[in-house]
Amino acid sequence: MRVIDYFDRGVALDPERTCLKDSRISRSYADVQERNYRIANALIRMVVKPQAKGAVFSSNAVPAFECCLGMLRAGVVWVPLNAKNEVKENAYILDNCDVEVLFYHSEFEEKAGEFAKLCPKIRHFICIDKSGGRGVYLEDLIEGEESTDPDIPSDQDTLASIFSSGGTTGLPKGVLWSNRIWDAMITAFYTTMPMKKPPVHLVVAPMSHAAGVLAILSMANGGTQVILPQFDAEMVAKTIESEGVTHLFLPPTAIYMLLAYPDVKKYEYSSLEHFIYAAAPMSVDKLKECLDIFGPVMSQSFGQAEAPMFCTYLSPQDHLVIGSNTKEKRLASCGRQTLQTRVRIMDDEGNLLPPNERGEIVVKGNLVMTGYYKNPEATAEVSTFDWHHTGDIGYIDEDGYVYIVDRKKDMIITGGFNVYPSEIEQVIWGHPSVQDCAVVGVPDEKWGEAVKAVIELKPGCTLEEEEIINLCKKNLGSVKAPKSVEIWKSLPRTPVGKVRKKDIRTSYWTDKERAI
Repeated sequence: MRVIDYFDRGVALDPERTCLKDSRISRSYADVQERNYRIANALIRMVVKPQAKGAVFSSNAVPAFECCLGMLRAGVVWVPLNAKNEVKENAYILDNCDVEVLFYHSEFEEKAGEFAKLCPKIRHFICIDKSGGRGVYLEDLIEGEESTDPDIPSDQDTLASIFSSGGTTGLPKGVLWSNRIWDAMITAFYTTMPMKKPPVHLVVAPMSHAAGVLAILSMANGGTQVILPQFDAEMVAKTIESEGVTHLFLPPTAIYMLLAYPDVKKYEYSSLEHFIYAAAPMSVDKLKECLDIFGPVMSQSFGQAEAPMFCTYLSPQDHLVIGSNTKEKRLASCGRQTLQTRVRIMDDEGNLLPPNERGEIVVKGNLVMTGYYKNPEATAEVSTFDWHHTGDIGYIDEDGYVYIVDRKKDMIITGGFNVYPSEIEQVIWGHPSVQDCAVVGVPDEKWGEAVKAVIELKPGCTLEEEEIINLCKKNLGSVKAPKSVEIWKSLPRTPVGKVRKKDIRTSYWTDKERAI
């Protein structure tokens, strides 16, 4: 099936059900379908051929989603673009992915002008919300277009989208998602989170990442997308209550900010069925706090752009283990492998390892990307031994639960010992004054690298360096305990909320001849 076919299924279930809703616009499934018919036909009239590349440059908004659906219907490959990225990074993505059509919001008119200079392959600029700018106004473009399905043919291996590789190092690579990968995600989504009724999905994180993907997946069951332009703790809490939200995705950093919101317990969350967290390790202590506030609705998935969203899954039921001597440790896992995906642990020689032995997490199945766009060397590098290599170090216990220990590149070698920062961060997150933290290796004449903790405090809180060092020594021993602690007002983050650990680490190695 094509990606757009899943949306059309949602239309067939209930054409009058609300599909997309933001603070300005609310449209039914029938309305959204009629509009993406016209957007698709306009693109075809403009001689934008199937498999051409298109992008939307906007904060979360109803017209932005409509343009994504219109491109998918026209057979145009959707290249998600995060509006929070720096111009230079987005320009690289646009140029590297050969984008020909750019839909953009008027708030980014100036940046659209910069893209016009930096990205000569873009042939068409279309403003989604007003006239008078560089691009043709969307409403003028689609006026008079036929409200019929152009029905562009494709098969399972037809390219549907090019997502940008995640992480915080280097230039992003274009990750190829075929219809087959979308089908695998749909299968994983509905087998891990079966629904008895159409969901109400709150879109808060950027639509260019997991929140946008989940929106499209939930449309297959007639889901309503309630769209917020960006994260705001008070607005998220209010909207869950007022809209009867059933599904919500947030990265851990946003969840921590939601938990720190003073009135978080004031609101009603009984409508929630799945509060999904992913994209980075989650503090077990803060996860327990979530369970106390939001109820038994926490759901975790593990994936990356190269094998998206649902390699593994930890269900709400899996979270109900607090107090169990043998099972509570599962809160630190990312669940078990999903349908159609194999997950294993591999050593550097290509050997698959037995339970509880640490190595690199590798995956295989229909969820794995087709490859990197125009980069066969990088594709080959992560595909050795006929498995996709995630770059994450972890282990699988005897019950099949997968535990991520750290990124392979984040490992600290101190005094000859391998130390994984995430293990230390789990302990530090448990301190009541800590909002977030990052553990990095810094240069040290004696140890080669010394463990340093950089901490962002909750508003109004204080702590002493020795508190953290002693806490870690008590829980992990002296080798893994930080040798030093620094308090920063805020930690640097990527546009999708991940802590820029590389930037933190680099600040300590700038004047050194080596970086390890």
